[in-house]
Amino acid sequence: MNDVPFTLPESPPAFLLVVSGPSGVGKSVLCQRLVEADDRLVHSVSATTRAPREGEADGTDYFFLDETEFRKGVRDGDFLEWAEVYGHLYGTPRAPVKGHIAAGRTPVLNVDVQGGRSVKALLPDSVLVFLAPPSLEELEERLRGRRTDSEERIRSRLAVARQEMGAISEYDYLVVNDDLGATVDAVRAVITAERCRVDRIPK
Repeated sequence: MNDVPFTLPESPPAFLLVVSGPSGVGKSVLCQRLVEADDRLVHSVSATTRAPREGEADGTDYFFLDETEFRKGVRDGDFLEWAEVYGHLYGTPRAPVKGHIAAGRTPVLNVDVQGGRSVKALLPDSVLVFLAPPSLEELEERLRGRRTDSEERIRSRLAVARQEMGAISEYDYLVVNDDLGATVDAVRAVITAERCRVDRIPK
């Protein structure tokens, strides 16, 4: 029998929570609700080369970088993941994420499947949640209901969604967003379970 005394942790362990899923499934609203409900959760702020929009603040909404700064960060390994989207570069800076975790806070990262793969490869201790629609038909209704995309863009988003759904097995948890309240509760249950894992307690 192991006679080494066990010391209870002073606070629940922190980790990176990654939320992925098709466009229109409700990732942004979910992440916002999670952070609002738990003061140990914090938004993971991304970096981008696009210009700030009205009301956006550097370091709060995004870290706004020029392309030279961003690509230097890529070369130096400063990003957990990055991608080019519609002519602009977006990425997740490594240092702030690790800083939050070291301080006992759990960053919540909203990122696509490709980004989720990259993060898991660099931070295997991350928890990946895939947020899925009840069906692709329901997702199409939601996309059309937003009235922000052209027919071509909607079809493109649905095609990407089918590909992303094929990556569910790479994730730790699957949550179907049929009802937002129940979805928030389900992901909060995931967070609670992960905080209770014995293998997260520092030795």
